[in-house]
Amino acid sequence: MDQVTKILDRLLALHPKEIDLSLGRMHRLLTALGNPETRLPPVIHVAGTNGKGSVTATMRAILEASGKRCHVYTSPHLVSFNERIRLGTDGNYVSDPVLYDALHRCEDANDGAEITFFEITTAAALLLFAEHPADILLLEVGLGGRLDATNVIDNPLATVITPVSMDHEKFLGDDIGTIAAEKAGIIKPGVPVISATQESDALAVITRQAARGRAPLQVFGQDFVAQADQGRLAFQDEDELIDLPLPVLGGHHQIANAGLAIATLKAAGLLPEEAVVSEGLRNVAWPGRLQPITHGDLVGMCPDGSEIWLDGGHNPGAGISVARFMGEQEERAPRPLYLIVGMLTTKDPVGFFRPFEGLARHVGTVPIVSTATGRTPEDLADLARCAGLEATPFQSLDAALADVAACASKDGEPPRILICGSLYLAGEVLARSGQAPE
Repeated sequence: MDQVTKILDRLLALHPKEIDLSLGRMHRLLTALGNPETRLPPVIHVAGTNGKGSVTATMRAILEASGKRCHVYTSPHLVSFNERIRLGTDGNYVSDPVLYDALHRCEDANDGAEITFFEITTAAALLLFAEHPADILLLEVGLGGRLDATNVIDNPLATVITPVSMDHEKFLGDDIGTIAAEKAGIIKPGVPVISATQESDALAVITRQAARGRAPLQVFGQDFVAQADQGRLAFQDEDELIDLPLPVLGGHHQIANAGLAIATLKAAGLLPEEAVVSEGLRNVAWPGRLQPITHGDLVGMCPDGSEIWLDGGHNPGAGISVARFMGEQEERAPRPLYLIVGMLTTKDPVGFFRPFEGLARHVGTVPIVSTATGRTPEDLADLARCAGLEATPFQSLDAALADVAACASKDGEPPRILICGSLYLAGEVLARSGQAPE
């Protein structure tokens, strides 16, 4: 076991709960570290339920195309913890030696006190961001916003709220307005807020919170819009109309995510000229989101001509977006769609599955090997049936793929396979396919 893995295992044991939302422990540790959160590059803070990673990746691609050096903090990771921390010094994920040093210093400063894994690793990230030069820090919220460990930034350049939907109800509340209030907790007085299109209850909460802090609010569909137009992306606000290439990331929802990223950079005074924005949009990369799997042992297990897609979405909002994309693929080139799904016990499987009714031929449910908090295949299959889908539990991903291959052989046509429901499962697939993020 390497040094980074050993220290991460130790840090996991510092709190009896994986999630315990509070800022007190974070402020205590940051004080012991000399308050690195006060020495960061300018920050764009990103909250929301779905699309945080895609919006962040789009902003990074545009900023780097303009020559900016970007620190980036995202979670969770797919294969390696290092993916959570990208240093603008060289544009790469943090190296093991640099990461170990930061984690070790945080462990020493914490001195055995109770603190969650996300809090102490976020402190390590902030320490690295303060000590390495960059032009901007793109800081993604882990869970919620108001009490999230990242919400120790007093004066960001801008705050972003991507679409809010039901997720993590145990920690954030059981209705959309309450969840939105937690997300809106990142709004700071006088700092521009850029919001995606929201359900009415969520938007009302965000609007009130922005008004309290006199924070200028821009909302997708009201103050700016992005839409597909004759194979291009048209971004328009009250100032201008910008003609751009479509995002390289799959799915109609990525058009809205790109619009949100562009509006945020403009509000922060960082939007480059049109040609540079175009270059950035052509180079966005965000693994595990409607990603085609084109090589590796899983491809070899499928019938010739199979399409294999991977997506880590795991809540009802993600289910709607992914199902819409799969419906578009069906219109383009009809073929039977098989879902292979693993999901955590904290998620809403029925809400995720419902948009696939009438679209998916069959659901194979599988365990998630890399976490102990996954639903059993039997439980998940029952919930898929509650959503109106035919489902069969399997004890491994390989067994589920073998069943798809057998069904496709009877059908006589190559299948379209979507492996989905969890970022943990997405990470397992990417690791096996040799397509881990680099």
